[in-house]
Amino acid sequence: MINHQIPSQNSISMWCTLIVDLLLLNALFFGAINFMPTLDVPWGFLVWNISYIVSYLVMPPLAIVRLVRLDFIMVRSFWTSVLMMLLFIVGNFLLKNYGISNLHILILAVSTTLVLLISRLLDKNIAASLRRSNHDNCDVVFLGAGVNLKMLYNTIKNPGTGYNVHGYFENTESKNLGGLLPRLGNVSELIPYLQSHKVEAIICNLDPSRAEEINSVITYCENHLVKFYSVLNTQNYMNRAMNLEFIDQFPVISMRREPLTNPFNRGIKRVFDFVFSLLAIILLSPVMLITAIIIKISSPGPVFFVQERTGKDGETFKCFKFRSMKVNKDADKIQATVNDPRKYPFGNFMRKTNLDELPQFFNVLFGSMSIVGPRPHMLAHTDQYGQLVDKYMVRHYAKPGITGWAQVTGSRGETKELWQMEERIRKDIWYLENWSLWLDIRIIVRTVTNVIFRKDKDTAF
Repeated sequence: MINHQIPSQNSISMWCTLIVDLLLLNALFFGAINFMPTLDVPWGFLVWNISYIVSYLVMPPLAIVRLVRLDFIMVRSFWTSVLMMLLFIVGNFLLKNYGISNLHILILAVSTTLVLLISRLLDKNIAASLRRSNHDNCDVVFLGAGVNLKMLYNTIKNPGTGYNVHGYFENTESKNLGGLLPRLGNVSELIPYLQSHKVEAIICNLDPSRAEEINSVITYCENHLVKFYSVLNTQNYMNRAMNLEFIDQFPVISMRREPLTNPFNRGIKRVFDFVFSLLAIILLSPVMLITAIIIKISSPGPVFFVQERTGKDGETFKCFKFRSMKVNKDADKIQATVNDPRKYPFGNFMRKTNLDELPQFFNVLFGSMSIVGPRPHMLAHTDQYGQLVDKYMVRHYAKPGITGWAQVTGSRGETKELWQMEERIRKDIWYLENWSLWLDIRIIVRTVTNVIFRKDKDTAF
């Protein structure tokens, strides 16, 4: 149950945990080497820290979860220390660094467990203090006013949890929430409230018979990056698979399963992206240098085309490309077409071979993009299609990618008709709900195959 808690979207608690853990564990290591005189310290130090980082990714600490019992923290700390010690022993064995006796291993294992437990208790208090100081908070509005919401509010009202409940929307005053929370208005006034206030999540407790009112709120949430949760049986108004998560012992149902909300999955994807992009930049640097020189000779203007695009969580980032068009005033407004007159000859070749996309490996390296994900759109297109295509904004729950599931399954290039964009969004959301590292690898292989054998359309991803 604890693994399905609604995750925090703020990384500050995670970084605090990493720093505290590393400080205490490395203090333990340097204290312990006095009793292990034959241990090669530099290699042992490296293996020690790698073992911790791998253990952290495999079993993320529960101390940063908003609501968690102490016994869960203790059990997770124990198994994390067990995994860390196993990795440390195996790592030193592979390096033939044998300066540790069985007694040393036992003492170090017990000490590691105690240090991790102390660290996790510190982490829990630090995370709670940050949330009391309005960091890593989640702004919530209740929709409805049933007795379940009263129980839920009494559970999450402690400022240390980070839940900031504004109030509730219901057509009448509530005997359950009256005196606990302000009534912010009728249900029909919720969407105008969301348009003028920062709200990250809606928790719904309306009766399923009020499906029409609930559906209007769901539609708005899906198109404006607001999470929607329900504490009721929602099958009357959600005829799709749901994902069960928990706030303490209270079950809530989210709109979709998103594997990348799991810190371990995000960590795996980020490590893969970093290594892949770094290798790509090193291996392709001669190609990029030659391309830059030809661009400078072929067409007046800058080598790179830098454009603001919509990234994860709707944030704007600068997307890098080799400039494939003549400098023009419509670059941020009009989508490129197959026979676009703005392209110069070498620019046309770059777009056919996707050479213009190579600088985006730097976007991946710096963390604003991923190798695989929904393709980032121009800000003008985000505004346009956000109004026209239902669930368009859902694609922004993931980092944008150089390539994606939509691009390798036929939904690539210019979108002349609205249905083409709808199909692309449907595939982007499918990727979001079905992510795996193996899926990313499959998409990369198909992308390379398509580029080599020219199986796709003649425009950029």
